Amino acid sequence: MRARVIVKGLALILSLALLGYLFESSDLGNSINETWIDARVRGHGVNGALLFLLMGGIFTAIGLPRQIIAFLGGYAFSVGLGTLLGALAALLGCMLSFGYARLFGKGLLRARLGERAGRFDRFIHEHPFAMTVLVRLLPVGNNLLTNLAAGISSIRPIHFFAGTLLGYLPQTLVFALVGSGVHIAPALKLALAIGLFLISGALGAYLYRHFRHGQSLDAQIDAALDETDKR
Repeated sequence: MRARVIVKGLALILSLALLGYLFESSDLGNSINETWIDARVRGHGVNGALLFLLMGGIFTAIGLPRQIIAFLGGYAFSVGLGTLLGALAALLGCMLSFGYARLFGKGLLRARLGERAGRFDRFIHEHPFAMTVLVRLLPVGNNLLTNLAAGISSIRPIHFFAGTLLGYLPQTLVFALVGSGVHIAPALKLALAIGLFLISGALGAYLYRHFRHGQSLDAQIDAALDETDKR
């Protein structure tokens, strides 16, 4: 896995950690307390959680990084609940974009994503659930394009959604931890998040390298994982 991929992931973690610090300890935090999360979600029980799921699903369906939703889940709720709700919100966004592609977008998307969908089909053909988990563990790739390509592929929705939810959990935990207000020393919390990110990314890259059986999910993913010369 190339150093650039690791650096980009760590930069995202550090930038969100800084944002979380500003939420809690600065004048920016005082103004954020009056914004949407605090006004509509945080401390609003079931209604707040449902609204978070709805808005998180909509935003990830149109391409907002799911890591940001996970961060906001950690900020609005506890680490455990934030991880669960962040993963479910991202799954809802996945379902929306997948469903759009499958029901309405085949003609429109085939010309643009047909080759990607074909590669996805070949990649997950023998073990659709396990290979979807693998895809979601990778620290690289475009979440929205994967959802759309899967929608015009032949994968069964149950396999794709179940594999997606399981594969989303490690990174969702990382970013919910960064956004959370748990009573852990900030440096320790950040170090734990970075460690979990590196472990999950390395696991995804290892599984991709050993179980793709010569198939390529995406040329950009191969390049980022330094796999272009190993097929």
